[in-house]
Amino acid sequence: MGAMVGQAMKLTLLSRSYCSLCTRMLDALAPLQSEYGFTVDVVDVDDFPELVAQYDELVPVLLAADDKQICHWHLDEAAVRAYCRTI
Repeated sequence: MGAMVGQAMKLTLLSRSYCSLCTRMLDALAPLQSEYGFTVDVVDVDDFPELVAQYDELVPVLLAADDKQICHWHLDEAAVRAYCRTI
C-alpha cells in the first residue's frame, strides 16, 4: 500500500460497501485529492480477515502510504493536510 519516490501519492481508505460513514469520508476526500493530487485506494475490509481483526470497529479508516493511520470514522482534514505537506 505504500507510495514510492517518483510515483503519485496514494492513501488507502479501509471501507465497507454498506457503510455510510465510509461513503462520506470518500466524498470528503475529493476536494483534498484535487488540491494535493493523491489517489485513494478503497479496500473493503470484509474481503480480508486480518483487516477485520485489526480495524473492524474503526471503519472507515484512512491510511497513509506507510500504512500509518491518519484518521478513522470521520475525515480529519487537518491531519490529511499535515500528512500531504510532509510528502
